[in-house]
Amino acid sequence: MTVRGWWSALWPTRRSRALDISLALCLGASDAIWLYFVPQDFYLPPWEVSAASAVLGLALIVRRRHPVGLALFGIVFSAVTGGGGFAALVQLYSLGAYAASRRTVITLALAGYAVFLIAPGPTASEESLILQATVGFAFTAPPVLLGLYMGTRKQLFASLQERAERLEREQHLLAERARAEERTRIAREMHDVVANRVSVMVVHAGALKAIAVRDPARAAETAAVIGDMGRQALEELRQVIGVLRQGEEALPQSSPTLSEIRELIGQSSAAGLSVDLSVEGEELPMPATVGRTLYRLVQEALTNVHKHAGDADTAIALSLVPEAVEVVIRNEPPRGAPGHGLPSGGNGLLGLRERVTGLGGTFEAGPHPHGGFAVRARLPLPAT
Repeated sequence: MTVRGWWSALWPTRRSRALDISLALCLGASDAIWLYFVPQDFYLPPWEVSAASAVLGLALIVRRRHPVGLALFGIVFSAVTGGGGFAALVQLYSLGAYAASRRTVITLALAGYAVFLIAPGPTASEESLILQATVGFAFTAPPVLLGLYMGTRKQLFASLQERAERLEREQHLLAERARAEERTRIAREMHDVVANRVSVMVVHAGALKAIAVRDPARAAETAAVIGDMGRQALEELRQVIGVLRQGEEALPQSSPTLSEIRELIGQSSAAGLSVDLSVEGEELPMPATVGRTLYRLVQEALTNVHKHAGDADTAIALSLVPEAVEVVIRNEPPRGAPGHGLPSGGNGLLGLRERVTGLGGTFEAGPHPHGGFAVRARLPLPAT
């Protein structure tokens, strides 16, 4: 360990360093002077007792880092040399405040008390054993108890500070996670509104360009469809912006119905896609979140067919049971490469999976064994 590292290990702050050095110098000097001039009857001369007292006082500089070792040194060294005075009070306090084990604190305090009674020091007198025991207890117990109290108080404050810092870190992580989830949700909503609607509008625009000259009536019909889809996209975009400003309450509380899904299928059919819808079960009201997710499932699947499979035949199977809504969307292999060149970011299926799993459902998407591509999802319904 370097000198700087050793220095930092002894004193965590400048204030503690200044306090301990000042305390060691003052108590070392005062104990040395007091025991040099006090009348004593000891086997060592006064100047040696005084020097030992100065050593015990200066040893207080390690009281924070080595309280147990300092206490052991003080007990043995003072018993042999007769040194020590007020520095012993600080040693006992430091033992209680900074030692890790309370059992060690109590053991060393009792050992010091016994040494005080058994080994007479330079200031020993002819008082009775009871008086000596009382003085020894009054000399030993208060600093140890005060040290234990201050050590427990310091540990409590450190624990509370650590808990506050941990809570702050957790709060920061939760805020980061919430922001990430919010960004993901916004990206998903924008993808659903912009990418899906605009993709189908591009397909319609391509068809409009192809038939504009030879079939003006159908071209006008296609242009009307594009206009309707544009207005729907704007309306949905307005809802997304409302969610950003006002929260989830800005979303419409009504759930999309089968008629709206049929309208969505009709828009794809008008763009030249053959879509067959089969419904099994009775249509019942469903929660708005389930209805919107079902609508987005069909919308994204049809958009992907337009992007990747062109005019491949597509089948949508809906199963409406009391406990769940199951949907399977499968398209046949494409007859040829799509001619519109729509870009694909690969986020649509990921967004669908997040929507479905967020409701506790299951989602599968991948190539079908007999060719083409299939999307399967199961949306649980709340128990009624």
